[in-house]
Amino acid sequence: MLSPWVNSCATSTTGVRRVVADSWRRSQAFRLDPDAVPGVVDLADDELRERRSNHPLARVQGVIDQLLVRHTTDRGLIVAVGDQHGRLLWVDGDPGLRRRAEAMAFVPGADWSERAAGTSAPGTALALGRSVQIVGAEHFNTAVRPWSCSAVPVRDRTTGTIIGVVDLTGGADAVGPAALPLLEATVAAVEAELQLLTLLPRPTAPSPRGATHLRPAPPARGTPVLHALGRTEAVLEAGPRRLRLSARHGEILTLLTWHDRGLSAEELAYAVYGRPAVVTLRAEMVRLRKVLAATVPELVPASRPYRLTRPVTLDAHRVLASLDRGAHRVALDCYTGPVLPESAAPGIEALRAEVATTLRESLLADADVDTLVAFARLDECADDAPLWTTCLRLLPARSPQRAGVVAHLEALEVSLA
Repeated sequence: MLSPWVNSCATSTTGVRRVVADSWRRSQAFRLDPDAVPGVVDLADDELRERRSNHPLARVQGVIDQLLVRHTTDRGLIVAVGDQHGRLLWVDGDPGLRRRAEAMAFVPGADWSERAAGTSAPGTALALGRSVQIVGAEHFNTAVRPWSCSAVPVRDRTTGTIIGVVDLTGGADAVGPAALPLLEATVAAVEAELQLLTLLPRPTAPSPRGATHLRPAPPARGTPVLHALGRTEAVLEAGPRRLRLSARHGEILTLLTWHDRGLSAEELAYAVYGRPAVVTLRAEMVRLRKVLAATVPELVPASRPYRLTRPVTLDAHRVLASLDRGAHRVALDCYTGPVLPESAAPGIEALRAEVATTLRESLLADADVDTLVAFARLDECADDAPLWTTCLRLLPARSPQRAGVVAHLEALEVSLA
């Protein structure tokens, strides 16, 4: 028998949203106890690790970190990523809030589907297949009513099937006017990169979080260099020859330099246009070949697959190679900005996020504090509150740099407020 509260929700006069009333009915049909701990944790650690490593979203955790997690650490918000069944695989964000969330089993490995936890943003978003926000007392379980949350399902764009969910949990900010657009933009980027990665060769180098990244071969000496960091248009240097490429040609050559084993026409079309525009790509390749043939004929790409037949060093290669050998200051000096920062090509966006995230994580893990402060002063790190907070924590008490770091954090706090 339905509770009086659920029955009352069926009428429009109560002011309770239909989506909530319907979810409560489903929750009661599952015979859930609203006073029990909502999240069901029934996975061993090794089972959780296996599910994480085998799930498609493991490959795009860097995108979620870059677009979402880094902005929540000091803002009283938690980011949760779950699979298509509502099982939470990763929970990140504000450390203090995550500790509080453990009391309701909002932790990695917990089942937060409607069937297990009742009405909540991640579970209800998966049940309905669309974005959902659940505010405070709208939760079925009493332990979750002090919280609010927004969630967006993640789909495989090729098949349309739901493969997971991304959730933002916390207080009022978790359902504020910016929450859902931020989540939806993040999920759109995740879906686009997943679509690209299904076409590109699968990388093999594991990251600390179980994700995999496309890593270039070490740069060779004396080879032509393609400069793409911090530039609107890439520049190719081959000995005394210097060629400024158009925006589109720079994207194509950057992708062929990064994927040195080559890309099929379909793979390269998805990486450049985000769709199977093979005819458009082939026309652009004809134009690119003419441009290269006039200046650097030895670098005219071959086809089937499209590839460079001679080594070319991407400037981003030098950044990553320096990080690999622990030369953090050298890596930072080589990093003159994001890869082709104005490009919207999916392959470039993925490469840009990979390089920037790898640099940030490597410096946070091992760099000396002076290098870390220099990195924080880059324009792209201006709003990275967790990075600036780490700088303040690591700086000696009498460091002359502390005043500037404190002033920046205070300005950030005001702007976020």
